[in-house]
Amino acid sequence: MPIGAQPPGRRGTVGHPYSALNLRLVLALFGVVVCSVLAVLLWRGGWTLPAWLLAAWALVAAVDAVVVQLRRRARRRAEGDRHHSLFE
Repeated sequence: MPIGAQPPGRRGTVGHPYSALNLRLVLALFGVVVCSVLAVLLWRGGWTLPAWLLAAWALVAAVDAVVVQLRRRARRRAEGDRHHSLFE
């Protein structure tokens, strides 16, 4: 799957994007931080299975953040240095 500014075949346009990339990046980073902190706290408390589950979610959120950042870079190359709000 090519990682471009927007996945091919989606209904979004430049004026109305398919996905709010900036918001997705903020939420993914929030997920990484929260899941990582909770996983460490659960490991210290002896709850290993929930800690492993939260660590896996943190990893998924980190991968999502990388993919979103690659799409943001592709959008910047395609559109130039136009400012985007959190919801674009």
